[in-house]
Amino acid sequence: MSSQKLILQKYADENGFQNTRFYVDDGYSGTNFNRPAFEQMMDDMSNGDIAVIITKDLSRLGRNQLHTGLYIEEIFPSNDVRYIAVNDNVDTKYENSNELMPFKNLFNEWHVRDCSRKVRNVVNAKAQRGIRVGTRAPYGYRKGATKDSPLLVDEEAAAVVKRIFAMCAGGMGPAQIAKQLKKECIYSPSMYAYTKFGTSHSGLNAERPYNWTGDMVADMLQNMVYLGHTVNLRYSTKSYKDKKRCERPKSEWLIFENTHEELVDQETWDIVQEVRSHKRRRTNMDEQNMFSGLVYCADCSKPMVLHRAHTMKPEQNHFTCRTYKKDGAEVCSAHYIREVALKEIVLETIRRATEFARSDPERFAAYIQQKQSTEVAKEIRGLERELSTMRKRDGELDVVFKRMYEDSALGRVSNEQFRLLSEAYSKEKAQLAEAIPATEERLEKLRSSMANAKNFIAKARKFTDMTELTPELLRTFVAKIIVYEKEVKYSKHAPQKIHICFRDFNLNETDDMLLCGETTEKADSTIALPA
Repeated sequence: MSSQKLILQKYADENGFQNTRFYVDDGYSGTNFNRPAFEQMMDDMSNGDIAVIITKDLSRLGRNQLHTGLYIEEIFPSNDVRYIAVNDNVDTKYENSNELMPFKNLFNEWHVRDCSRKVRNVVNAKAQRGIRVGTRAPYGYRKGATKDSPLLVDEEAAAVVKRIFAMCAGGMGPAQIAKQLKKECIYSPSMYAYTKFGTSHSGLNAERPYNWTGDMVADMLQNMVYLGHTVNLRYSTKSYKDKKRCERPKSEWLIFENTHEELVDQETWDIVQEVRSHKRRRTNMDEQNMFSGLVYCADCSKPMVLHRAHTMKPEQNHFTCRTYKKDGAEVCSAHYIREVALKEIVLETIRRATEFARSDPERFAAYIQQKQSTEVAKEIRGLERELSTMRKRDGELDVVFKRMYEDSALGRVSNEQFRLLSEAYSKEKAQLAEAIPATEERLEKLRSSMANAKNFIAKARKFTDMTELTPELLRTFVAKIIVYEKEVKYSKHAPQKIHICFRDFNLNETDDMLLCGETTEKADSTIALPA
């Protein structure tokens, strides 16, 4: 940059141009004209403050053939501004000096395109080898000793990252978390990087050092780097001219697992993703529903809705079936249950189950294995048969398409017949393309869930003081709660069954009462452990 200034100042002095001013856009691409200094220069030109614009060469003005030509041939002349490109011998005062200018502008744009292509190829090659291609270390990490070294944990920021995931797992949304971090005066990621490592970027705002936002937190909560994975090619740009980042479809990401130390374990990650998958509307009471996305109707399988208002006492807050609320009693019944009763039955169920796991872990593991194996194994066998059938049909469609094209080429079928058959088979092929991965994912989850009692026992040893049902406790142990209708509808004292599906295992609700509670109007629990 300094050498360019010397060249321009020397040229101005030698040719009698006085009262010079430099407009410098250091770090900005010449492929677009949304550059601060360039825009300031245009404002000054519009105000009549500029007579001559001088650049080292045409590429310093811009590397976009269309826009560069527009400025030189139309915008500058209409403002009575003379343009000079020193090294390219272009001076709009002399018409014959501009003859090769369009070709030079075209070459400048081609050069940018060619360089962009080469850089993209290098980045893609590194990405495919599992080398992280990001320019900055994510918040919570710092760069290694060399360019291609694994990320290292930055303990100070890592503690904040872990808190963010814990708060979300406990029921707080991104906006709430951001508000809390602001309140505690914790530096935002950009400000933290600036103060600790001296790095800065366009998002830095020194006047607002604690400027956490909900979008910032939400992006962190879905970043797999915190699982210890390297995720490459998650984002791309539309072209070398448009640098705006666009997220690619997840199927195009390159994910390399366990490339650096994790900050978040898989279980916490799964809880957070599940919590984030449910839309949790905040009420005007500014309270979050801790059961959001967990409570379902046993008959229609739709989510239950929590009812509460300023005019209601806390013990009057209650859940009813969403279908009942929307379509009425002729479609589904209310399945009414008070929130306080549900909290008591869930807490008691977790307490009894964890007490059993802590007191006799070997017997507990054997019991879970025995009860779970039959049901899960049955579902696994069914999904395996289903998956085998879908894969077989997918292969058959490939053969069908090949024969169809041959028949069409040989005139055995008309164009209209080919079109109709092609549309039908393409639709079936697309449905299989969605169904096969979904079934594979479900199968993998079932296989990994088998005999997961050890994980439950470890968590039971961690949570020993269970005097209150907290969002963290609930999300750590419970995956789903199924509410049945009372044995006698609308009766205040009729028993009502609540089935709780734990994260680490699930039994058929008819097996025993370990996972089932019965509640009356007084929310009495009648949970029995196996003999």
